[in-house]
Amino acid sequence: MGINAEVQKSGNETALSVIRKFSRRVQGTGLVKIVRGRRYFARDASKIVKKKRALKLIHRRAEYKQLLKEGKIAEAPTRHGRPGFYSPRPTLGSTSESPSPRLGESTPIAR
Repeated sequence: MGINAEVQKSGNETALSVIRKFSRRVQGTGLVKIVRGRRYFARDASKIVKKKRALKLIHRRAEYKQLLKEGKIAEAPTRHGRPGFYSPRPTLGSTSESPSPRLGESTPIAR
C-alpha cells in the first residue's frame, strides 16, 4: 500500500508553512490513523464472543421496542434532523392533527 503525499513550495511560502501543508495532506490520507491502529497487536474476537454480542444486541433492541410499545419510556429525539429508528415518517397529506401552539401562546402571563 503506497500513499504519496507531495507538496510544492509556491511563491513566497515559508518552509514552516510547507511543512504544515504536508502534515495536513498526510493527515487527510488517513495514514497516521491506520499506522497508530496497527501499533499494537489486537486479537480478533472468537466466534462465541461475536455470537454472544450479537444475541445481546438483538435482545436489547427487542426489549427497547417492547418498552416503547408499552409507553414506559419516551422515544429518543432524532439527531441532525433525521427520522428516528422507530418513528414513522410524517406524510404530506396528514392534516388531521391540530397544529401545536406557538411558543408563548400557552404560557400564562404573570401579573
